Amino acid sequence: MKKSLLFLPFLLLLVGAFISCEEVEEAGKYDNWRERGEAFVDSIKRLTGENYVATAEQADAMELGKLYAIQTTASTSEGAQYVYCKKLVKNETGERPLYTGYHSKVNAYYYGTYVNGEEFDGCFDGYSAIDRDIPIPPVKEPTVFDSFVDFEVSGVVAGWTAALQLMRMGERWMLYIPYQSGYGINDYTAPYSTNTIPGGSLLTFDLQLVSFAE
Repeated sequence: MKKSLLFLPFLLLLVGAFISCEEVEEAGKYDNWRERGEAFVDSIKRLTGENYVATAEQADAMELGKLYAIQTTASTSEGAQYVYCKKLVKNETGERPLYTGYHSKVNAYYYGTYVNGEEFDGCFDGYSAIDRDIPIPPVKEPTVFDSFVDFEVSGVVAGWTAALQLMRMGERWMLYIPYQSGYGINDYTAPYSTNTIPGGSLLTFDLQLVSFAE
């Protein structure tokens, strides 16, 4: 018994050290979070250059695997805001979603990640923010074990809404959404969710439109 008690302080110290390491690691994961996202956006901007898309015709002409910028309706003091997109799969005969009314609700697969590649939400195993050379056509696909979700075009963040209205059914795009067109500068927790998105997050989505929802 005395021998066990002698080891008790050492064990408590060891457990405390592990907890401290975990706390430091967790805190460090989001250090300079906003700045890291802004640096990522700056690199995307440079690669995008003057490739802007504003019309359905321009969206149809997007080259597969190439970056483009679409202006969003996000209102900030920083001027015009954009979502950066890369078309992975095209479907020239698919219909486009509408902002309101008929055909404004869609079924889709998506995979959401932070700037560090960490998944924060999704319904299939897609490509992340750190996947640079995504193969065309994509190798990662939804499986029979994955289920798509439905949502209103007008009920998502500005970056999604802007891109959705230019996508066609059956198409798959990568979306890179700066925080200004995402969830903003403050932490965000969706209703009925325990997952909190840190303020100032750059969000990346692998998004595939499946069909119109009833």
